[in-house]
Amino acid sequence: MGMAAGGKAGTRRRRGGRRGGAINEINMTPFIDVVLVLLIIFMVAAPMMTVGVPLDLPQSKAAPLNSDTKPITLSIRQTGQVFLGEDELSDDTIVPKLTEASKAGTEERVFVRGDKRVDYGRVAQVMAIVTGGGFRKVALVTEPDQR
Repeated sequence: MGMAAGGKAGTRRRRGGRRGGAINEINMTPFIDVVLVLLIIFMVAAPMMTVGVPLDLPQSKAAPLNSDTKPITLSIRQTGQVFLGEDELSDDTIVPKLTEASKAGTEERVFVRGDKRVDYGRVAQVMAIVTGGGFRKVALVTEPDQR
């Protein structure tokens, strides 16, 4: 068995370097793991983050609309109260608040979510207030039929 010059068998000496020096590379594996876990959490939680008042929407067989932008949503409770997000509105403040919330002016799409037990006349009244304020893209929101 041969011996390396100046040391034990099987060891090598590095020239001009420090032994056991600091590693100057960043380990990306933990960072990528954390980012992937956060991505999965947000993908699962995003559908549950709908802003607004909980309503029991009527069901319909209509196909969903494809929309690139997020519309403004008005919600009407069973009692007839109107909400923009989670803020309650009176009939006088619906149009000013919609105008304030819209980025595209009166060309903004407005969705009206009405509880299935709310009076149809109240839904029609709110839609008339919205269209009377100049908003022309007004639609009713329903849930897909589960049958």
